[in-house]
Formats: sequence, structure tokens, C-alpha cells
Amino acid sequence: MQTQLAPQFANTPEGIEAARILGKCVHCGFCTATCPTYQILGDELDGPRGRIYLIKQIAEGQAPTEKTRMHLDRCLTCRNCESTCPSGVQYGNLVDIGRKWAEDNTPARPIAERLTRWALKEGLTKPALFNSAMALGRLVRPIMPSGIKRKIPQVKSKALADATDPYARPQASHARKMLLLEGCVQPGMLPNINSATARVLDALKIELISAPNATCCGALRYHLNDQEGGLHNARQNIDAWWPLVEQGVEAIVMTASGCGVMVKDYGHLLTSDPQYAHKAKTISDLTKDISEILPTLQCELINIIGVNPKSGVVYHPPCTLQHGQQIRGKVEGLLSSIGISVKLCADSHLCCGSAGTYSVTQPEVSEQLRINKLAHLQTACEVSGAEMIVSGNIGCITHLQQDDVPVLHWIEIVDKLITQKYLTTQ
Repeated sequence: MQTQLAPQFANTPEGIEAARILGKCVHCGFCTATCPTYQILGDELDGPRGRIYLIKQIAEGQAPTEKTRMHLDRCLTCRNCESTCPSGVQYGNLVDIGRKWAEDNTPARPIAERLTRWALKEGLTKPALFNSAMALGRLVRPIMPSGIKRKIPQVKSKALADATDPYARPQASHARKMLLLEGCVQPGMLPNINSATARVLDALKIELISAPNATCCGALRYHLNDQEGGLHNARQNIDAWWPLVEQGVEAIVMTASGCGVMVKDYGHLLTSDPQYAHKAKTISDLTKDISEILPTLQCELINIIGVNPKSGVVYHPPCTLQHGQQIRGKVEGLLSSIGISVKLCADSHLCCGSAGTYSVTQPEVSEQLRINKLAHLQTACEVSGAEMIVSGNIGCITHLQQDDVPVLHWIEIVDKLITQKYLTTQ
């Protein structure tokens, strides 16, 4: 696709990148076939091909309208289209550019939308504020509507109730050290995920440490069109992590794939920043989802847990893992190696509708995707006999919560097995 950049974009990094990405698109339509919003809404402009056309119009100088912005807003940024595209179109990067252009060149949003987006950016990215709100929410949780109630999970998972203290972090020091991004909402919503990760790695003789000055990964601000705010978060994290990187940490561990895909993109996002470009690339290269780390320790894990058959699970692979990071099969392979049967549901490649703040900004589409996903997951549970759903991203886990079948992070299952093994040997 040939693009003649308008003068205001011709010599800008965003314009040059947009033209390069647009040049790869051949309008084949393969992406449309796997786009969740197109399947729900049936509008060409609510699929990748249509959105690419809208962004091309802006790039060539046509003024975007509020309708343009609406169609770009409706994108989940699940990046399923990238997995499908035979031409290697980097749609995720392109839609971020298009959204910024549309936001900068359309009238201000209605006041309610602006307040909602401000509250999301300011409330979710400040752990002290968010944790206080979550604690208050738990007090009134019983009287909350079901849609809000599932966003306020119980602190203690019943699946882990037999552990002595499900939130304790190990205190042992090990020669091998890895760095953990604690995250913004995860410690307040489901604190056991990071604690379980620390305990599992401790059992494998790896110490998991945190940088006290680290902040939000930046994804939330960046994808709400506060791109400068997102990059500011990225620089804050690089500054917080760099002394530990220089001391030799082996990896930066991500337990939320939504954060991981953002941090892995720091090198790209800051490539034009002479002060941070090198450090950002190093940080991105060191960043690993926990599903990338544990398979390298599979033999040691088997020695601890064994390979005897255990209760099976249905796995929901997050879009940010399977499409954003292009990581597939690792969770299934690891769990299978320690005796856990893993099943995927029908349409496991499709988004559940969480997509960061999407469930708040686009509730109708999000809820329909959730209903569809839960129907497939529950069918897979019934067919396989599994009594639990697992995933690898805090957004998916909270979005899919319901009364019948618990949804946990898969690392919690591994942690539970190690804890049980430890208790039986005492």
C-alpha cells in the first residue's frame, strides 16, 4: 500500500513508521476473519483492514472525525491480526500512532469520557490510591452489582486455602537473582500471584527482588492516548531497574503478560531517545514472562513436584502473551510435564474482552466477548472434567471471574503443588 504522507507527518518518526507499516499491508482481509470486534459488530471499519484505511487517510492529510476516533477506540489492541497477517503488518504500533493522531485532531471528548479516562490513568497507576480503594471496595463487595463485584476479588483464593500463609514472600538469599515488576493493580487485587512466583523461584534457588522506585509499566497511559505519560513511566522504571541490571540480575520477570508486552517494547518506543535508547533495549532484552523462565527449569521442577497425574485445568492464553509476545505452548508444555492435563477452549485465540481498560471504556463489546469466552471455557471444563480455569494476566483473570469455576494464575497451581510437597516431607 503506497502512502503519500501529509507535510505535517512527512519528517516525523511517527509518520515514517506509519508509512513503513502501511506499506506492508496488501488488504488481503485475513486479519478481518480473526478480529473479535469485527465478529461482534460486523462493520468493516471495526476490523483491522478498515482501521488501517482510516489511519492511512489521516496520514495523507484527511482530517479525522469523531467517528474515526470511535472506530480506533473500539480496537482491543489484542493483536490477533498480527498473528494472522501473512505480510507481517505491525498493526499494534500503527494503531497507537493512529489513535494519537485522531486524538490530537478531533474535538475534545465529552466531559464524562474525559473524567473516566483521567480516573483510570490516575487511579489505577498509583498503588497506594488503588489499594485503598480496593480495601474499601471489599468492605461493600457483598452489595455490589455482579459486574463490579468480579473486579473486587476476594483476597484469599479457596484453591490455596491449605497453604500456611498464601501471601508470605521467601526470605532466603540465593546467588541467582531476578527482578520482578510488582505491577499497579495486581498487588492490590490478587497479591498471591507475585508471592507465589517468588516462592516457586525460591524453591528453584532463585531470589526474586523488587526495585522500590519502580512504577506502572506505562501501558495503561500509553493505550489511553497519554503516550508521553506512558513513556515517562517507562523511563522511571529504567532508572529504577538499571542499578540492579548493572549488578547482574538475570532477567526481569513479568507475571502479567499485559505489562510484559509493554516492557518488551521499551526498546522500540524509546529508540529515538539518545539518553535512554541503549538502556531501554537492554531492559527489553532482559524482560521475560514467567512462562518463558520456568520451562528452562523444567527438570528441577519435575524433581520437586514429580510427574504423577494431577487435577486438570482449562487454560485461557492472554492475547498479550500469544499475540503480543508471540509466546504459545509454553504454559501448556510446562504444566503437562508435571502431570497437569491442560485443555484449550474453542476459539482460544480470541480475546476475552478485558484488554486493559477496555472493559470500562467499551463495556458493551467487552461484555459480549466475555460471555462468548466463558461459554467456551465452561464447555471445555465440562468435556475435560477440569474444575479450574487458569490464565497468565491479571486483567483476564479478574474479567473472567464467575461463581461456578475459579480462575487463577497458572503459577499459583505450581506454587500449591510445591507447598503440598514441602508439607508432606515435614
